[in-house]
Amino acid sequence: MKKSGVCILGVFVADTAYVAKRLPNIGETIAASGFSVGPGGKGSNQAVAAARAGANVSFISKIGMDAFGDLATKTFASEGIKASLTRVPDMPTGAAFIYVNETNGDNAVIVYPGAAGSLSPADVDAHAGAIQQAAVFVTQLEQPATAALRGLKIAKASGVVTVFNPAPAETFPTEIYRFCDYVIPNETEAASLVGFGLENLSDARRAGDFFLERGVAAAVITLGSRGVLYHTSTSSIHIPAFSVGTVIDTTGAGDAFVGGFSAALSEAFDPVRAVTFGCAAAGIAVTRRGTAGAMPYRSEIEVLAKTAAN
Repeated sequence: MKKSGVCILGVFVADTAYVAKRLPNIGETIAASGFSVGPGGKGSNQAVAAARAGANVSFISKIGMDAFGDLATKTFASEGIKASLTRVPDMPTGAAFIYVNETNGDNAVIVYPGAAGSLSPADVDAHAGAIQQAAVFVTQLEQPATAALRGLKIAKASGVVTVFNPAPAETFPTEIYRFCDYVIPNETEAASLVGFGLENLSDARRAGDFFLERGVAAAVITLGSRGVLYHTSTSSIHIPAFSVGTVIDTTGAGDAFVGGFSAALSEAFDPVRAVTFGCAAAGIAVTRRGTAGAMPYRSEIEVLAKTAAN
């Protein structure tokens, strides 16, 4: 059977977003200028991003039997995502607190994975078929690293391209690296993993070498407004970020990139073109409020990506 589409193992959470001038100090209450509730979670956001970018997407996770769980099923149905979900009665669906700076769109996040925090290798095995049929498999670290590792092993053994987004930058078995075709940390996550700051492209390339030395085929380091570094043993290419308009909210930028990049890979784009496609997706997403709802559609991404080719 020909492999196609993108399979994502990750977390769905309900995003509760608060827009304010700053975070409160301990013991202090401040007023927000905006609030919203919507679908979120890195894996879920990446699934929406990949689907809107044109990929056939399957999503593996665990949710509770509650209102936030119902939000998950409605979200995946509306986005055309094939959801391989385990619903459990004794744990809640996850939720996230998101602070968004009302001036520049910067964000800070606290996430509770809820039921998805109990995802196990056995849960992943139960949905192995979805992984094996995909062209690209993606996972992160909001669910236990043991589940992520199991998914990567299944994918690698089946000839599926593997993408690992080490976010949040929690401790995980270094064995994971050997099963990664692409590792995609942002600059903060990369700094945490390699032990030094990424002040410039030279630092980013040193960080890229760190990942290659541990068995990764390619490091794709996102650098915010500085763009993305695509780094392999034979090439190191800096792809600039797209400036589309006023930055409203950066919360979903990384997930937009991962989803767009993975969708492009699933269509056999060469990696640098896939990075450019992902950058275009992220460039559009930051001009919109929210996470999943901010993800752009294929037609929008293609128009912007073509400007880089001209």
